[in-house]
Amino acid sequence: MKFKSLLLILVVIITSSCSKQFEGLTNFTIEYTQEVKVESNGGVNLPFNIGTPPVQTNTTSKFENENTAKNLIEEIYIEEVKITLTAPDNSDFSFLENITIYINADGKDEKKIAWKNPVPSNTGVVLTLDISNVDLQEYIVQDEFSLRINVTTDEIITSDHYFEIYTRFYVNAKLLN
Repeated sequence: MKFKSLLLILVVIITSSCSKQFEGLTNFTIEYTQEVKVESNGGVNLPFNIGTPPVQTNTTSKFENENTAKNLIEEIYIEEVKITLTAPDNSDFSFLENITIYINADGKDEKKIAWKNPVPSNTGVVLTLDISNVDLQEYIVQDEFSLRINVTTDEIITSDHYFEIYTRFYVNAKLLN
């Protein structure tokens, strides 16, 4: 009986300690999707860059919805980068040798965030990239950021290819009061 009482007291102490440790913190994700065009080309094994238009982060409203603010963000990491080929219908990612994605924002140095090298020849129309483990807070709290995609093809592309880049960011933040 004494052992069960002691065990119950220990569980209550540990549980209350853990809840205090996480009190005042929030974790959530932010997702963005962008359309990208790879133009037809006559070269093979030549790397080239594709820029994206700036992405409006809308983080102020996203942070408000999570009861936090830019100045309370502890860290932001990329959780997933997935590329889906949307056109042409009869194609897949077998034309890619490798791909690397970099993030940049006004006044910030460019950072590598995702890659696949080499791209498996049997990938199909959806490609999940390997991701970096770097804090991207300084990019995502900005009003906008851009991506630069560096690709090398291993075959000639005779028609333009369109794909969608999906990114999901993990946010760890303190709560407002």
